[in-house]
Amino acid sequence: MDVALDNLPDDVETLRAMLLAERARTAQLIEETLAERVQIAAASSHIAALEAQVEMLSSQAARYEHIIAQLRRLQFGKRSEQMDKDQLQLALEDLQQGLAEIEGEEEKADDELKAHRTRQRREHRPSLPDHLPQVDVVIEPETTACPCCAGTMHVIGEDVSKRLDVVPARYQVIVTHRPKYACRACEGQIVQAPAPARLIEGGLPTERMVAQVLVAKYADHTPLYRQAQGLDRQGIKIDRSTLAYWVGYAAAELKPIWTPMRQELLASSRLFVDETRAPVLDPGRGRTKSGFFWAIARDDRRCGGSDPPAVVYTYAPGRGADHAITLLKDFSGVLQTDGYSAYKTLADRRQDIVLAHCWSHVRRKFFDLAKGGSAPIANEALARIGQLYAIEADIAGQDPAQRLAVRREKAAPLIKGLKTWLEATLHKLPGASPMAGVIRYSLSRWDGLTWFLEDGRVELDTNPVERAMRPIALNRKNALFAGSDVGAEHWAILASLIECCKLAGANPDAYLTDVLTRLVDGHLQSRLAELTPWAWKAANP
Repeated sequence: MDVALDNLPDDVETLRAMLLAERARTAQLIEETLAERVQIAAASSHIAALEAQVEMLSSQAARYEHIIAQLRRLQFGKRSEQMDKDQLQLALEDLQQGLAEIEGEEEKADDELKAHRTRQRREHRPSLPDHLPQVDVVIEPETTACPCCAGTMHVIGEDVSKRLDVVPARYQVIVTHRPKYACRACEGQIVQAPAPARLIEGGLPTERMVAQVLVAKYADHTPLYRQAQGLDRQGIKIDRSTLAYWVGYAAAELKPIWTPMRQELLASSRLFVDETRAPVLDPGRGRTKSGFFWAIARDDRRCGGSDPPAVVYTYAPGRGADHAITLLKDFSGVLQTDGYSAYKTLADRRQDIVLAHCWSHVRRKFFDLAKGGSAPIANEALARIGQLYAIEADIAGQDPAQRLAVRREKAAPLIKGLKTWLEATLHKLPGASPMAGVIRYSLSRWDGLTWFLEDGRVELDTNPVERAMRPIALNRKNALFAGSDVGAEHWAILASLIECCKLAGANPDAYLTDVLTRLVDGHLQSRLAELTPWAWKAANP
């Protein structure tokens, strides 16, 4: 209210009213000014928060981009930077840890995001098996008195959550007491229960303890010296050499099961076979020598067969054709192999063996050429081979007759066209070129590559036995080498049993504990077939 001083009214009441109105107007202006300042401060704070959030998101985006770049390099980078499948799994674990760290930081900064991800985890977390023991923990409120009337409240429901917990390995000592009884009336008459048989008489471990060492070494790929370190952390002083002694005893006890397993597979009419290097310590030269694990595998699931899948390893000090001949002297039928010449030597000497070669190896050779950049011939070959695999995917699980009929209808024309194309392409290429070498590799093994058109049981590749070689490779990386030829033979025996347990869906720890106990207790040699992993699993579903 703007009023000139000479125009002020003389009436006191009017003056008072004017003064009060001016005070009210001033107070309102002050209030509006303060409100504006608060809004400005809030806006500044909001802008600062937004800037901090943008900075955090930019940092996280950079870390995500770094992780993506690592993945791309591992898969598509130079050959020296790439990793095989097993190494890639280890690398992925570290990358996933990095992602978890980022997500944890995001959840700490955003309660809504934390609540959302919590709901997602509850919806998608795996179910826990029923056989695990449950420990119930009840969390009561500080008081159950009604906050209104102080009366006693009653339960109307509850929220239940389950989490997986672990009790660290608990070792125990089995103390066996065998009381002696004597007759007071008859001198010299003493009765005592016989001592139970043991795997290692006078030794320290139970059969279950030995089984645990075997599983840790050959299923979990933990070398014995690391197991000894783990025992030492529990205050148990057991030297690595003692653990090795246990393993040797167990291998000797279990070998009678390995032998009929091997004989059963050799009696099959179709087998997969492969070999891989097994470094063995050669003390005389102060370094390792190259031994080899030869694997024979049976897997008829894709052709509707009823025989359980299995793999048996055999150690040999070399890789020559003489070892293949010895290994397969009792086998006759279709042998599915890669292109290694030792198997051709075997088939040339034996009229009762037919070789079926592996399309996966051919495809891999073309793929290696395609990775180098522009390679239209390799890409065309890969596309044609891919058509064969698409047909196989459609007939997986059907019986051999059905598979063969479909193959002759759909795959045979593709095979004919592929061979014609390969031969025509080879004439256009320089003889020394890598592509020409791959095509010659394929055409020189054409009869074996196309045997799947003659036998509905035959697969396109040897992947079942190649998968069985991965655990050997993992153990080789961790243990580096076998200590001797005998140690390599033990490795082959125990790895055969454990991998067959995996294929049969049996727990190798439970299997080895039970089987060692039975053998020690005098299981009949005539009934060893009952102790193969697949027979044991059928009897212990």
